[in-house]
Amino acid sequence: MEVVTKPNTPTPKNVAKSPSPWVIARRKFVKNKLAMISLIFLVVVTILSFLAPYITTKDIIRVDFMNISKEPSAANWLGTDTNGRDVFTRMLYAGKSSLTVGLACMFFITLIGTTVGSIAGYFGGKVDQLLMRFVDFILNFPFLVFVIVLNTILVGKVSGLWTLIGVICLLSWGGVARIVRSRILAEKENEYILAAESIGCRPSKVIIKHLLPNVASTIIVQATLLMAVMIVAESALSFLGFGVPVDTPSWGNMLAEARDSDVLRNKTWMWVPPAVAITLVILSINFIGEGLKDAMNPKSRR
Repeated sequence: MEVVTKPNTPTPKNVAKSPSPWVIARRKFVKNKLAMISLIFLVVVTILSFLAPYITTKDIIRVDFMNISKEPSAANWLGTDTNGRDVFTRMLYAGKSSLTVGLACMFFITLIGTTVGSIAGYFGGKVDQLLMRFVDFILNFPFLVFVIVLNTILVGKVSGLWTLIGVICLLSWGGVARIVRSRILAEKENEYILAAESIGCRPSKVIIKHLLPNVASTIIVQATLLMAVMIVAESALSFLGFGVPVDTPSWGNMLAEARDSDVLRNKTWMWVPPAVAITLVILSINFIGEGLKDAMNPKSRR
């Protein structure tokens, strides 16, 4: 018996595949001009900072008494500081330190907060209560005071830069844990999670393969904005003298020159470049975060 099919019936080959949410988000982000310009600027600054030893050969440590506080010139594009060191060279090396703090803190804080928040949100009950009370305990610490105290105690025992990163991470992951927990609590009630549990999937597999991919957009946006916060925190601590060690250049350490009233008024080339660098980097990270937030918002996909 011959089967007659309708000519307009679509076959599987003719059915166009709808793009995935990640593809839609990428397309939306690429169309955001401000976010793309910010991303390109941040990538360029990062590359220049981490390739500083190959870009300039000037010494950032040696004191040059013959060139103290020189104004910008052809030999020194951004002038020299109160120790005769080239400001442009220090800007590049300082960018490496500040961006290392921002990137490392963003990674470790997001990792710890996501792990704790996922476990608390998925298991609930006593596990949730125990972990969240510990998070409350961490969040109760006054951040600046404890960072200064712990960094002072640990300095000299570990590399100064990584001591600061460790102390900041130790006290800053609570907010991410709360956000991830709230998203996991809402997401785990969906039917696909119940189906995964009903066929015997282990809790670790449910969290890693089913829950986290569906809350990844929130985690990515929070991590991006967290990087900006950490760079500001490093700059503030270094300006106060409790951040990156003085012998390691950072944008915060360079800003500390402005504590001298003579430098603040008459030698602006020493502190304006790092201030501008911090401002532009923070703005670019915030614009990238806003672009990601808009791109990953399901309500904005049309």
